[in-house]
Amino acid sequence: MEDNLTPFLNPNAVATYTQDTQRKVPGLAALHRMATILLGEGAPDAAHILVVGAGGGLELKAMAELRAGWQFTGVDPSPAMLDIARQTTAPHKDRIELITGTIDQAPSGRFDGATCLLMLHFLDRNERLRTLKQIHARLKPGRPLVVVHHSMPESERRQWLTRSVAFAGDIDFDPKSAAGSVKAMAERLPLLTPSEDEALFLEAGFSEPALFYAAFSFRGWLALAGQPSTT
Repeated sequence: MEDNLTPFLNPNAVATYTQDTQRKVPGLAALHRMATILLGEGAPDAAHILVVGAGGGLELKAMAELRAGWQFTGVDPSPAMLDIARQTTAPHKDRIELITGTIDQAPSGRFDGATCLLMLHFLDRNERLRTLKQIHARLKPGRPLVVVHHSMPESERRQWLTRSVAFAGDIDFDPKSAAGSVKAMAERLPLLTPSEDEALFLEAGFSEPALFYAAFSFRGWLALAGQPSTT
């Protein structure tokens, strides 16, 4: 995990993060709009939303523009990424609290919804499960979690990663020239299959997740928090 997150701690390395992410993730603006719709189902007009992996601030900006009454708490381990988020969300800063840290530093109060976008694929299975459990503990029963990250069948992993690399680059790119990038991603990221990801949601206490987004190597789910355990 630490090795995967190290580049995000370098201000120079993340200087173009917002532009790069919009180029790399298919339909990113639409994805943020869909996430807002899913979070808004049954949420109060004054909902308080937890954003895990808030660095960059793109989803915070989109949701704040779409829902004027919502408050947000965002956590991210990278001060450099949070600096970008502050710039990105400056017009809405009175409704956004940004905290340096992981889910462990997020307030323990019950939130009306949560997002974890483009972050879990950096965590190994155990840390991913722990993070999901900690998010679950901070949600009101029945409230939604929206998650998006790289997830694909193991037998098709390199093929889908190659397509994602192509999307981020030139439409006429040569797959052979991308082989190095694809190999590095496949080896560096602790990727899981969609079925493995869905099993983690259930193990963390969420109801059966529903797939709402699929774009090349990316998958996105909606899952609802179950009742708190009484044991």
